[in-house]
Amino acid sequence: MEIEKPVLERAKIWLDGSFDDETKITIKKLMETNPLELFDSFYRDLEFGTGGLRGVMGVGTNRMNKYTVGMATQGLANYLIMMFPALDPIKIAMSYDSRNNSKYFARVVSEVFSANGFKVFLFDDLRPTPELSFAIRHLGCQSGVMVTASHNPREYNGYKAYWDDGAQMIAPHDENVIKEVQKITSIDDVKWNAVPENIISIGAEIDRMYLDLVSALSLSPDCIRRQKNLKIVYTPLHGCGRELVPEILSRYGFENIHMVREQAVADGNFPTVHSPNPEEHDALDMAIKLAEELHADLVMATDPDADRVGIAVRNHKNEMILLNGNQTAALLFYYILNRWKGLDKLTGNEFIVSTIVTTKLLSEISSSFGIEYFECLTGFKFIADVIRQNEGHKKFIVGGEESYGYLIGDFVRDKDAVSACAMIAETAAWMADQGKSLFDLLVEIYQKYGFFKESLISVTRKGKTGAEEIQQMMVDYRRTPPDTINDSKVIKIKDYLLGLEKETASGKTSSIDLPKSNVLQFILEDGSIISVRPSGTEPKIKFYFGVREHLGSKDEFEVTEQRLDKKITCIIASMKLK
Repeated sequence: MEIEKPVLERAKIWLDGSFDDETKITIKKLMETNPLELFDSFYRDLEFGTGGLRGVMGVGTNRMNKYTVGMATQGLANYLIMMFPALDPIKIAMSYDSRNNSKYFARVVSEVFSANGFKVFLFDDLRPTPELSFAIRHLGCQSGVMVTASHNPREYNGYKAYWDDGAQMIAPHDENVIKEVQKITSIDDVKWNAVPENIISIGAEIDRMYLDLVSALSLSPDCIRRQKNLKIVYTPLHGCGRELVPEILSRYGFENIHMVREQAVADGNFPTVHSPNPEEHDALDMAIKLAEELHADLVMATDPDADRVGIAVRNHKNEMILLNGNQTAALLFYYILNRWKGLDKLTGNEFIVSTIVTTKLLSEISSSFGIEYFECLTGFKFIADVIRQNEGHKKFIVGGEESYGYLIGDFVRDKDAVSACAMIAETAAWMADQGKSLFDLLVEIYQKYGFFKESLISVTRKGKTGAEEIQQMMVDYRRTPPDTINDSKVIKIKDYLLGLEKETASGKTSSIDLPKSNVLQFILEDGSIISVRPSGTEPKIKFYFGVREHLGSKDEFEVTEQRLDKKITCIIASMKLK
């Protein structure tokens, strides 16, 4: 492969610049032996997107390394100085997960902030994303950074940038930060000379305050006392949930907790899994195996930065089965609202939040309890924004999204797997106190509100051509939307980029009162919903499928589920996605 001239020129800038010798040696080696990798490393700048940075680690402008991280941090620092000119010092909270180089990148980010005169509160060891969000609010910081690539494969790292409310940035701050980052065109624009006295170590005291607040969320302590021997298997998937999740389960009163020993080791190579993603079945294989050996009642797995949780429960055949994020959300939302009602905590001024691609079952549940339901764009920063908009006027109870992220209470403003694990276990104890299981509760919910079944397909297209192909797919869907899908008419199209909802039969349009986002939804005559959305953090385009049917009795569960699964399969085939 011949190296394109612009790519070669970008690489030579690094060879001639103030970069370390190891970086230059690696670049020379790529020039000689791996032109394809050189191209991917230098054909563009690693994008600082609306959620921060995320990319493959390595040398080059399109990779996560000391220099791209430092330049992005300088841009963020410059914006904070513009926004808080009267503050001296500006305060930052910093945390990191177990990924390779996470601690190193956290130190680089902290040093750049310190060199800009900021006061940096850096956790003394890896800590979960939700605890960082709490720390920002508790310490009165103007921003925060979590070094993580969430559930991405081992070669990735990144960081999430937060605002002063403990939530990830939204407009206008996200777009304005991007502009400032783009102005940093050279590593010579970065303040690299750290001021050590500006970096303050934090740890155990923040842990205690955060866990105290999570403990206060408990709604059924008596049930837990009676069901304290509920057998729970937990795995942190080599991530930073390994300390706080077992600790909060113990605080809640659970005494029979078993951690998957091999996965309790913090290791950025994630040696026991293909990907540390609780959405993927194989990530929970070891935990389920242990659960079968122990005859456990519940399995929970958190991702590397402990903001998302996947679970497995026993079905009516006593088999361990995985629940998807929508099903877990339904269990949590129903339990929490039910208990709030039973404890006379509902005043009529409460609300819950979910996203446009999450199951509509949550809306049905909230309606039955007379709770206001807000729907927002995909991403927890938008759930946090709804909380912020209603702060001081209405009481937030719970929020969640289909991608295994949940939030109970408002002292954190991002998804929180620590509190979610505690409440999932409490829900299991509440059902066990009635002689039932979480699976029994799920079936009861389906009988009461309808059997909602959802599925997701992610189509990956890597590199520059892949990104272009994904964008073209969205263009094509807008230009020539389908008339029917799986022999059912498309009766409504929601285009969140244009902010318009269109009834296909009449052509009548109405506005969508949400920020613009590159998402399309097709609503079918049979009630099915298909959503199409390019990922904001990965080279993927995601297709979400939602179907529903009446469930007459628990005995009909299996056959009804098979029909719904078949329907989703037929929708996928009709859209030629497989």
